Amino acid sequence: MRLLLVIKKENVDLEKPVNKLNNFLVLQKKIQIVFTLLLLGSFSQIKAQERVPFDQGKKYILAKVSVVGKISFNEQTVVTFSGLQKGQEITVPGEEISSAIKKLGKLGLFDEIAFYVNKVENDSIYLDLDIVELPKLNEVKIVGVKKSKIEGLIKDNNLTKNKIVNENLITTTKNYIENKYKKEGFYNTKVTITNTPDSINGHQVNMLVRIDKGDKVKISSIDFTGNKQLTDSQLRAAMKDTKQKNFIRVFKASKFIPEKYKTDLEKVISAYKEKGYRDARIIYDSVQYNKKKNTLAIKINVEEGNKYYFGNIKFLGNTVYSDQLLNRYLGIKKGETYNGVLLEKRIADKSKPDAEDITNLYQNNGYLFSNINAVEVKTVNDTIDFEIRVTEGPIAYFNKITVVGNDKTNDHVIYRELRTKPGEKYSKEQLVRTIREIGQLGFFDPEAIDPKFKNVDAGAGTVDIEYNVVEKGSSQVELQGGYGGGGFIGTLGLSFNNFSARKIFDKEAYKPLPMGDGQKVALRLQGSTYFQTYSLSFSEPWFGGKKPVQFSSSLSYSKQFLNNYITRTVDKSKSFNIFTVQVGLAKRLTVPDDYFVLSQSVSYQHYDLNNYNTGLFTFGNGASRNLAYTIGLSRSNKGVNPIFPTYGSEFSITAKVTPPYSLFNGIDYGDLKNQKEYKSQYTGVNTSDDYGQPLNTGDYIKTDASGKTVSVGSDYASADTDVAKVDQKKYNWLEYYKVKFRGDWYTKVYGKLVLRTLTEFGFLGAYNQERGVIPFERFYLGGDGMANYSMDGRETIQLRGYPNNSLTPVNAAGDAIGATIYNKFSMELRYPITLKASASIFALTFLEAGSSYPTFKDYNPFDLNRSAGAGLRVFMPAFGLLGIDFGYGFDALPGQTKANGWETHFIIGQQF
Repeated sequence: MRLLLVIKKENVDLEKPVNKLNNFLVLQKKIQIVFTLLLLGSFSQIKAQERVPFDQGKKYILAKVSVVGKISFNEQTVVTFSGLQKGQEITVPGEEISSAIKKLGKLGLFDEIAFYVNKVENDSIYLDLDIVELPKLNEVKIVGVKKSKIEGLIKDNNLTKNKIVNENLITTTKNYIENKYKKEGFYNTKVTITNTPDSINGHQVNMLVRIDKGDKVKISSIDFTGNKQLTDSQLRAAMKDTKQKNFIRVFKASKFIPEKYKTDLEKVISAYKEKGYRDARIIYDSVQYNKKKNTLAIKINVEEGNKYYFGNIKFLGNTVYSDQLLNRYLGIKKGETYNGVLLEKRIADKSKPDAEDITNLYQNNGYLFSNINAVEVKTVNDTIDFEIRVTEGPIAYFNKITVVGNDKTNDHVIYRELRTKPGEKYSKEQLVRTIREIGQLGFFDPEAIDPKFKNVDAGAGTVDIEYNVVEKGSSQVELQGGYGGGGFIGTLGLSFNNFSARKIFDKEAYKPLPMGDGQKVALRLQGSTYFQTYSLSFSEPWFGGKKPVQFSSSLSYSKQFLNNYITRTVDKSKSFNIFTVQVGLAKRLTVPDDYFVLSQSVSYQHYDLNNYNTGLFTFGNGASRNLAYTIGLSRSNKGVNPIFPTYGSEFSITAKVTPPYSLFNGIDYGDLKNQKEYKSQYTGVNTSDDYGQPLNTGDYIKTDASGKTVSVGSDYASADTDVAKVDQKKYNWLEYYKVKFRGDWYTKVYGKLVLRTLTEFGFLGAYNQERGVIPFERFYLGGDGMANYSMDGRETIQLRGYPNNSLTPVNAAGDAIGATIYNKFSMELRYPITLKASASIFALTFLEAGSSYPTFKDYNPFDLNRSAGAGLRVFMPAFGLLGIDFGYGFDALPGQTKANGWETHFIIGQQF
């Protein structure tokens, strides 16, 4: 029989975090120790063994600890974590056993822990450790919220299969969910969690999380008392995240979040400080809940104090920069109304990492350890004197620069974009610029780029920077189908934006394609019953690998058959083919600054018409060739997220020109209409004209005033000009110049709200007016701006609120002929719903105006077609940009008298 010493601990759960708002809440359960000695056997056995006393411990040598009970852990591992070792001297009962229980309890793996005395031999003791494991999570079910939210809640709380289920996990999950929905305005959220043993595996439990959000609690009123200098409306406006109910407000809902409410109270004081009231304070505030109406009423009592003005401002400690320069950055003069917020921003504007303030003046020139403080030194009546105390510190240099998190993208692709180089003087400006450049690559989540300062050593004057990045999908698939032009149109597009050409022969690199070198490869196929288009493009952003010179190339082929839109029949004997090849280089400049890019390209297009007689061209047989040189100068400093820029701008001006063939080919294009070979001839069999006169094959003909055909025999001078032959000669080699300008600005208006303003201008001209402006390369205005296929090099310009191409000049027959000049203006207010790497979503409202004209003489920049509306954009790495816009056209279409009204536009893969 065994002698038993029971030392038992139930419901172990020690020192585990309960929620993110508290540091740690140590949960201690009552440790109950029961000592029991049972002596069984003969009288001789009683004599042989000593009874373990209850009132005091006795020392033994630990011979062995045996783990009993049904457990899934290794027995020796459990003993090791207890801290007990064979041969160790222990006291029973004593501190060693208590310490072992605590150590095992802190693991958070066991529900019960019990030590039993198996036997005692002389001074050696044998112990049994009986433990009961905490259950593990089998599955979790969440009810009370939308299905789309469940996965996120499970992930946020790490409710994974085989997770240890203890009181800490239950409490943490409950608090997290309640706090999450309280932040969204559901102040009465209640969460209950129940666990039931799994029917198959008794060591596992199934968790049921019931969420009762209740109704969203809104703020019925925010009232102020004691305010005379600032109105209630001004003070409410200062509270950025705590708003009372207002049905007009769209982007900021009424909800109460305690943490943000406290911050907003500070902003009320800041509003007073901006107006000179330095001593303003909140005497008291109250938040009252109306259970009946489920609303909150906030009352705030303020004491404004007196108005103050700036007095003398003196700089101390500055040796690098003069007082005059620092005063220019400060921008505050004696006698101006005191503004504590402005003073703080001029010294260090925490809202703008690249602000022009005194701190950044030092930080951008190596003084990482500099410190600037404004100190009030004297107050006389209503005037405050300040000292700006500057501690410059030593110059710091970048030491070790590393990047972590790039699992797919190769190191050299990132390192070549870094503006922070080891050994160079520290610059905050270059640090911010590096974050932008990494974000602009498009391979990483821009919102997750995090530069961490490591080993900051003021004594050595060095700092290490570790850029943390998170990869996102950079390849895209475009798969769409639609009905247009009288038939179904299907599109398949594949875009690999982080391709690696050098690994193309490496079999192990195909996952599914060689990736990681930042190159771009795109393949696009589009077709229907009456046309097919194939295109392939490739670009290398660092051609040669040493300088930021982008090489790009593209190849495309399109075949169009004559399509009858009424009968929906296709005549494949009549076709129009286009072959295009283009090669270009784009170089990043250093002057005026390195945001400028100079791009150049050469393109060649071959148009081949085979019996293709439509209103598009005056000739149905023949060919046109377009050899053009394009040069462009652009500057872009928008950032940091290329999908949702919040600051910066992008400007570009481009010129596309062809050789001036008219200068050296010796052709008088004005006299072509008089030349014999460009006159109209009869090509049919011998017959009679409309007046009964003989009409033989090869006779020259003309059309008289009554519209009848008349034979003029061999008198070609009297014959009509064959316009098709003249235009075929004019457009055999296209001759033109084309100039475009585009300006795009992004400004953060308020919080996350961003204003985008855009202006565009385009002009197509001719060197030789007798040759005229070509019918190719024209502008087609109106609609969603998407071009399914382009037969004549046209550019489709977006102007929402109107049908596609509806604002384009037409000929006498009503066919769109394209514009040679256009201008467009646009304003968008954008607000992000989410900017996660998996999907970026933002809403927008817009105002647009624009117009296009057949010739420069008709151009009137103020005669515009106007529209307004709203839309939504969704960017997913695998599919690119998707969106929908609802636009209202305020003006009538050409030939109409009423406003165009509402139009719906679907946006795919464009218009960031």
